[in-house]
Amino acid sequence: MIYYANPCSEPIKDAMSAGELGCIITPNQRNINFPDEWDVMADNGCFANRWTEAAWSEWLRNQPRTMRFAVAPDLFDPSGAPCHEQTLERWNRFGPMVERWGFTPAFVCQVGSSPENVPDAPVLFLDGTTEWKLGPEARAIVEAHRDDRWIHMGRVNSGKRWKYAESIGCHSVDGTFLTFAPDTNLARMRRWFV
Repeated sequence: MIYYANPCSEPIKDAMSAGELGCIITPNQRNINFPDEWDVMADNGCFANRWTEAAWSEWLRNQPRTMRFAVAPDLFDPSGAPCHEQTLERWNRFGPMVERWGFTPAFVCQVGSSPENVPDAPVLFLDGTTEWKLGPEARAIVEAHRDDRWIHMGRVNSGKRWKYAESIGCHSVDGTFLTFAPDTNLARMRRWFV
């Protein structure tokens, strides 16, 4: 399983160069240059609720096509209300656009997603509330699709969450764990991997 982190210190960038970590970039990070060899994913910036189509599309189109995947815009409701249908509407508009631009598009599974109603996306990104993401619906999505699609889980910021994502069959995860005290937390994170 791959952990995608922000390139926030030289030791973390060294770990990315060594293939130990993947790199996550977002429109809000502005200009981040990375070598073609890095394993990079592009998030959409929607979670922070500052997303605009114009800024996102200009930013993404200027990224290298060597990235593993680019996350299509979604809608997150922090109250826990279902937002699968609204996210699916965004997917229907932006998913094909992301693919036309030369990226592998990722669909964000939100509250209300199920193995039967997710689109035929090459990457499924488990997001939604913590309760939903760690619950039976998200697990069922992984079990149904892990053999034919890349499965990614967002907001993995502890060894316990890492082990859970790994145990259900996710291929990759991301989180902000290394953003705070990056070099200290990098040593702690390395213990998750064993």
